[in-house]
Amino acid sequence: MDFSIKAFNTKNAIAEHKTGCVVVGVYENSKLSAQAKLLDSKGVVSTALKTGDITGKPGSTLLLHAAAGQAKRVLLVGLGPEAGMSDRNFISVAQAVARVLSSLGAADALVALPIDLIQGRDAQWGIRSLVLALRESVYRSDGLKSKKDDATNGVKRVVIGVDGSLQSQARTTLLQSVAMANGLDLSKTLGNLPPNICTPTYLANTAKQLAKEYKLNVEVLDRKQLEALKMGSFLSVTQGSEQPPKFIVLKHMGGKAKDAPVVLVGKGITFDTGGISLKPGSGMDEMKYDMCGAGSVLGTFRAIAEMQLKLNVIGVIPTCENMPSGRATRPGDIVTSMSGQTIEILNTDAEGRLILCDALTYVERFKPAAVVDIATLTGACVTALGHHNTGLFTRHDQAHDALANELITAGKASNDTAWRMPIEDAYQEQLKSNFADIANIGGPPGGSITAACFLERFTRKYTWAHLDIAGTAWKSGAAKGATGRPVPLLTTFLIERAK
Repeated sequence: MDFSIKAFNTKNAIAEHKTGCVVVGVYENSKLSAQAKLLDSKGVVSTALKTGDITGKPGSTLLLHAAAGQAKRVLLVGLGPEAGMSDRNFISVAQAVARVLSSLGAADALVALPIDLIQGRDAQWGIRSLVLALRESVYRSDGLKSKKDDATNGVKRVVIGVDGSLQSQARTTLLQSVAMANGLDLSKTLGNLPPNICTPTYLANTAKQLAKEYKLNVEVLDRKQLEALKMGSFLSVTQGSEQPPKFIVLKHMGGKAKDAPVVLVGKGITFDTGGISLKPGSGMDEMKYDMCGAGSVLGTFRAIAEMQLKLNVIGVIPTCENMPSGRATRPGDIVTSMSGQTIEILNTDAEGRLILCDALTYVERFKPAAVVDIATLTGACVTALGHHNTGLFTRHDQAHDALANELITAGKASNDTAWRMPIEDAYQEQLKSNFADIANIGGPPGGSITAACFLERFTRKYTWAHLDIAGTAWKSGAAKGATGRPVPLLTTFLIERAK
């Protein structure tokens, strides 16, 4: 789907735009938006409202197969109360428009909505929401089917109408939004691939392809190099698998050479059986999504590289499988991490923290401005927050509070929200071991918090935050599939950092 921005300044410019379909909004109580009024010189819109076929409630739609100005069709979409369009209502509007346009026979459409009148938001937010909704509606996950799912043609070209004063900024926002959508698509596609295809080697090759396409720096460490680095914790997870582990380092150095980088660390367990602490068989196929942290880092790099973001960003992805075999790590084993801390492995299904802790030690060499790790880490986070918010964990001091606020703000701005959870020394008591420096689990109480507390022990030389995406990285049931989250949050966070 191609997008462009067009400014409308003259009274009848919307009516004069030749298109297969023009999209305008109507409020509740049969009130026309300003754009709809400009299209209504012959009364096509107002006559339709009098029939009562559209209520004006947010997301309601009515397709008119009648010409209005130079448009062959008119799509009316409900905006809600005229007194003020909330951001939540506008999301419903954007999704409704996307649904209709994805199945429409027209090749192109003009979307002329009051994106500058959303309460608490600016026009740039409206543009981004429209682009992401429209791209989501045409995303396909049938790449490996011998017979593709039935699909109508749908609209291929979308013009977003804006006021003339917003034109310059709108075009910049459009470029960023399309780049973000491309990053989301990559993240979702990687997550949806089966584990016999999306192996650690596949993720490494994906990073290499990104590096080649966008002139990024990439390095992939193999087992011997990981052994030389003494990553005993990471290597303990991969012992039972035939697939070789990979440790991916991807660099987008768009800022000044002296600027400290932001580092993103993504958990890349390409399949998680639980190891010797074997998971139940029901739903285990969804453990292919245990690499969604890695996928979100690669998707974010796809986005920031395309938009040529002026910021130094480094992605670090430890990736392997967690499989049971005669060589697999056992509950009760003690391993030594790269940091020198010893870990008693009480449950081999708490493996994400074991690969992340060595990665978090490794990134000390970059002297980072901030580190954010992203992981499908705990079912406990799903219990706590459901599937709406990503769990955000960080220390409680001025620098970490500032980082947390940046991430929360970016989440709200991108409709990819996170909720801050506590992380305090009291929880560290649950990780005590009689035989090692630390145990890898702290029992059921506060499971997402003790997991974050485990990671925190390896991050004390820099400013750090942890995003637990176990509840937000994929959907189950009829809508089963990767969501691509938190690519929008991370990309928005980095865009704001670059400013």
